[in-house]
Amino acid sequence: MDDKEFFRAVADRTGFSRQEAADLTRATLETLALRLSSGEARDLALELPVPLRASLEQRGQGEMEVFGPDESIRRVGERTGLTEPEASRGVRAVLGTLHEAISRKEFDHAMSQLGKEYAQLVEI
Repeated sequence: MDDKEFFRAVADRTGFSRQEAADLTRATLETLALRLSSGEARDLALELPVPLRASLEQRGQGEMEVFGPDESIRRVGERTGLTEPEASRGVRAVLGTLHEAISRKEFDHAMSQLGKEYAQLVEI
């Protein structure tokens, strides 16, 4: 799946335009990267299309932050200007698309770091 297909899948799941889906995807990946170890963010990035990797690679070497899905949704909404319900729908769509776009093994590794609450957000 290339980046355009990824954005199209997110747009189809949310009803947003492709540009909105692209912005939403980047904001979601940047937010998730803060919750992952630097190694896991790097591994996840390697399975994504090159244009999407930067959203995870900005993670740096600092400590991973600990916050739940509600805070992730709030941060994505803040970054994109979406309402909380829109951001929630968007995060779910990005996670569902991520599930389709990368290997099951890598997806499971990322979800194990994020926790059960995040796994419940995945639209499959």
